[in-house]
Amino acid sequence: MAANIANLVVGKDSSGGLAPPSSGRRHGKSQSAFAFDNTSTSVAASQMRNALNRLADTVEDPAEKKKFETEMDNFFALFRRYLQDKARGTTLEWDRIQPPQPSQVVPYKSLPKRENPELLSKLAVLKLNGGLGTSMGCVGPKSVIEVRDGMSFLDLSVRQIEYLNRIYGVDVPFVLMNSFNTDEDTQNIIKKYEGHQIDILTFNQSRYPRVAKDSLLPVPKDFNSPITDWYPPGHGDVFESLENSGILDELISRGKEYLFLSNIDNLGAVVDLSILEHMCETNAEYIMELTDKTKADVKGGTIIDYEGTVRLLEIAQVPKEHVQDFKSIKKFKYFNTNNIWLNLQAIKRVVQNHELELEIIPNGKSIPADKSGESDLSVIQLETAVGAAIRHFENAHGVNVPRRRFLPVKTCSDLMLVKSDLYSLKHGQLVMDSARIDGAPLIKLGSHFKKVSEFQKRITSIPRIIELDHLTVTGDVTLGRGVTMKGTVIIVANEGSTIEIPPGSILENVVVQGSLRLVLVRPAEPSLVSTHDVRVRARL
Repeated sequence: MAANIANLVVGKDSSGGLAPPSSGRRHGKSQSAFAFDNTSTSVAASQMRNALNRLADTVEDPAEKKKFETEMDNFFALFRRYLQDKARGTTLEWDRIQPPQPSQVVPYKSLPKRENPELLSKLAVLKLNGGLGTSMGCVGPKSVIEVRDGMSFLDLSVRQIEYLNRIYGVDVPFVLMNSFNTDEDTQNIIKKYEGHQIDILTFNQSRYPRVAKDSLLPVPKDFNSPITDWYPPGHGDVFESLENSGILDELISRGKEYLFLSNIDNLGAVVDLSILEHMCETNAEYIMELTDKTKADVKGGTIIDYEGTVRLLEIAQVPKEHVQDFKSIKKFKYFNTNNIWLNLQAIKRVVQNHELELEIIPNGKSIPADKSGESDLSVIQLETAVGAAIRHFENAHGVNVPRRRFLPVKTCSDLMLVKSDLYSLKHGQLVMDSARIDGAPLIKLGSHFKKVSEFQKRITSIPRIIELDHLTVTGDVTLGRGVTMKGTVIIVANEGSTIEIPPGSILENVVVQGSLRLVLVRPAEPSLVSTHDVRVRARL
């Protein structure tokens, strides 16, 4: 197995425990401190194993218990690696990290442009569907939020796959990885697609116990503990969950060889025959779609070369003194879109051989106290990302794709963009207007627009933005119908004040700010313009 990105300065002693650091390498801990942490790690691992066994004993159904024990075994392996990483106190050898070599990132324009529809018969499409819409003020799975023309993320994905199946005469299965948060609602929603030309398969990612930060013991006391005691461990769990659910074997038995995986909220992640053909030609087991980094993407994971091996580097792995280097657009030009192409047999191999050791992302959370006066419980969630698996597959590399393949909707700012006249809908796919010269404009809506309900109340009609470059809106602002925006538009309502942009207004390279009363000023010769050509003048 290839070495980790981090320069592991410790090994194992003859008893299987962690060996003390060698004198020839950098390490921040003394021998005595290391021995102390090693002992603490062994004790914590032992206590966790016993606690997980007790949890398993609370499962009554034999089949359910077997499944739960498998999940807890996987969780324990993750927890033990987390403890070992902490005890080692290792740091990243920044000097050994280099931008990717040309052979490790292939330009999209160099890919074969011929279409081979026969490859579609070997393809399955998987969407990561474990997230809720709470960050946008919605209840239930994020995938059911209305995005465009009355259709949700899920509706658009189904239309895309159904179109492929109908046009090319194939049977591309549509697979959803749900979480325990989204599974029940999703099962009810997908019933409406029963009459469609699409085969929908679902499975759940693992349900792992949250870990108390102080005791390093699982928060749940039994199998039926409240849902707040558990968490879905990130999309890096997709490999083991595919295998454990039986879906991986089912796809392989159907003759499927390739899997296209992406986030359900990335509306740019559609099946691309050029990338599929390239994957087949290069015998690549893993392809990561990358796109050019902008100043808005500086925190996104990036592909690197580490001693001749392609890896993914996340900002959480970067030493504080090198964070600005990591954010540099010149040194690290790409970021990971999380559009991943995988070989199904390769997934089976790395899972069955226990080859996956994905970098662990500790995520601190808190569980609200049950009673007033009590303190919230600080917990740790150990998560992994699917992009980190790139180093475990043969011929793995990146493809530098156009920005159109990365169109995520994480906020209402993104929602405004995809709902606008900048895009039209074609077979479930968003297509940018050909009149647009540059990429999509940058839109930043303030906290008043955080929830979808507030967004819809304040922007009842999406402005025309074909010629917009940048939009910033903060404060109590409402847009009338038929507004047009061009160039750079900044609207800032001071605290306690309100700004209402009248219907039909044209805002071009303008700043509207302060406690304002807005008046309409029509052109001197209205016969030369349409009645909708109205500009807004701010009067203090």
